[in-house]
Formats: sequence, C-alpha cells, structure tokens
Amino acid sequence: MTQTKRRASELVREQISSLLAAWGMDADIVRITAEVMVETDLAGVDSHGVSMLMDYEDFRQRGKLNVKARPQIVMETPVAGRVDAGAGLGHPAAVMGMELAIKKAREMGVGVVTVFNSHHFGAAGYYARLASSAGFVGMVTSCTRSIAMVPTRAAVPVLGTNPIAFAAPAKRNAPFLLDMATTSVANNKLKVYDLNGKTLPAGWVLDGKGEPVREPKQAMEIVRSGGKSGGGQTPLGGTAEMSSHKGYGLAMMGHILGGTLSGGSFSPIRNRTQKTSDPDRLGHFFLAIDPKVFRPEGAFEADLDDAIDVLHATAPIDPALPVLVPGDPERASRADRLKNGIPLPDTLLEKIRAICVRSGVPYLL
Repeated sequence: MTQTKRRASELVREQISSLLAAWGMDADIVRITAEVMVETDLAGVDSHGVSMLMDYEDFRQRGKLNVKARPQIVMETPVAGRVDAGAGLGHPAAVMGMELAIKKAREMGVGVVTVFNSHHFGAAGYYARLASSAGFVGMVTSCTRSIAMVPTRAAVPVLGTNPIAFAAPAKRNAPFLLDMATTSVANNKLKVYDLNGKTLPAGWVLDGKGEPVREPKQAMEIVRSGGKSGGGQTPLGGTAEMSSHKGYGLAMMGHILGGTLSGGSFSPIRNRTQKTSDPDRLGHFFLAIDPKVFRPEGAFEADLDDAIDVLHATAPIDPALPVLVPGDPERASRADRLKNGIPLPDTLLEKIRAICVRSGVPYLL
C-alpha cells in the first residue's frame, strides 16, 4: 500500500494557489478556485480536490484552458441567468452561477442559472451547499468531458459521470447534502484508488466483454479510451438486473439540464471534430428555491429536522454503524481533516512536486 501523509488545509490551499497564480490566473480567480478545491478535499471528496492539479496542468499545456478567463453574466431575467465561463476552470463560473441563482431566489422565490463554455468545476456538492447555507434549497447538475458510462444494454460508453447535487437547510440539524455521480462511482475515484495502490470493487468498471475490472490502471485505460477499447463505468445499479437503467436515466437528466439547456457540449458529438487544444465547452445547471414561498417561515426547516431526526434514530443493523443522512460523512471528514490534516498519498505528492518544478514554484507539501 502507498504511504499517506497528512497536510494542513491551509498549506494545501497555499500550494494550489501558488500553482494557479504561476499559471497566470488573476488573484480573485485563484482565491475562489483554491477555496473550492480545498473544501472538496476537506469533505473527503479526494477525487475532485488537489488531485485534479495534474489534469488542470494538462489542460493548460494543451492550450485548451484559458487561464485569464473571467466569468461573465450574458443573460438575465428576474428569475434566470446565463454565465459564460470563458473557457476557464469551472469553479469561479459555478460560484457566480449559484450566487446569482440565490440572489434571484431571494428576490423572486426561485432562481435558475446555467453556465456554458466551462471546464471541470470540482464537486457539485460545494455549490449546492452554497444554497443551503443561505437558507435555500439548491440543486446542481453538470455535463462532463469524459465518455465513461456504458448505458444499460450497451457495449461501449456514451455518457459521462454527470453529477447531481441537492441540498436543503434544516435548523436543529446540519443541512441535507446529497452529492453523487450517476455512475457507480465518480470517474476520478479510479485515480484515487490507483494513487493509493488499492484494488477496485467488482462492478465499478467493466471490460469490452462485460467482465469486472479490478486493477485501477487497467480501469483508467478503459475509461480514458472513450470507448475505443470497449467497456467503461457502470451506471448506478451496475447491471440491468439491479436496475442500472435508473442511473442511466439520471445521467441523461443531468446532461439535459447541465449540458443541453446550458448549451454545453455532448462529448460523443464534440469529440468527432475536437482538436486537443479545443476547450471542453462544458455546461452546468444551478437551481435555488426559497422555502418561504411555499411554507410559513421556519416550517420547512422544522419538518426537515423531524425527518432527519427519524432517520438518525432508525435502528441500525450494526450498532457501531449508525444510520447516516447525506452530508454526515462529509461533515465528519471535514472535522477530522481540519484537526489532523488532509491525507495525501506519496504518489500524489510526487506528482504535485513535479508540477511545482515545471511551474517554477516552491514545493510546500
């Protein structure tokens, strides 16, 4: 097994910020992006935080990432908006998108915003949590650059991991926060398993004959081939017998809202003509709803508290493993990692060290 070291979140933030700044990003864009990435690692979503630096460096080197991008609002109505990410990283545009949706929900009861011309934006749950922290129900979806998911009955992949996140505020309890890929596992989790020298669970990835792939490097090769070698990641459910059509349908829903509605690309079509230097042109979707439009002030939160209390009090199979509510694991991870540091495998640290050398910045981790 690969050895892991703990590093303080502020040190990780400083390392990310130093690299993004060295690449030419403006200070406020660096601050927002580093904040999202570090909070993602603190939440335990190791696949979408600092480990994405390798991909972002690759985007920059290929010329597909506009490091000087500044997201711009290009359309507004009283309840809706559209943001152009300018072919930059998705984090700043996504923050702008959800903050605009929240502003409109505060004024009109509901806000819907799409982002287009974007790249990877990290963990969708971060942006849904922005809504719940402000007292609103929030929902986020996104299309993806990867062609990873093998639809039910298919032999080759067509869809990405197309995430869906949903958050809702409570009062006594912490907000409800669901953040999920519509594949059996997030694409970048394969990379995390590889970095940590761990074997994949059976059913996350299938080869061209429909057989489970357990070795993470082989799995990543299959997924990164975009269907050229056959096989790919399974939808939620895993097999048709276990209702994989539900994960497949949710993935398409995520693309329709995050991609089709926003004007984002559909990777199987984009890839027919895309050059390596062309942006990914991803799209994202953000929804914010004010509960007070539908219920007396505090009634929604009180009822959600009651429901969460029932779930937490539900008898577990194993008393040592109590029933959790979506958002509980991320909050536990954040408390642990703020105190003890973010765990980073040596393999990842060496990759980051190499990026620092190439970028001409001090290695801090």
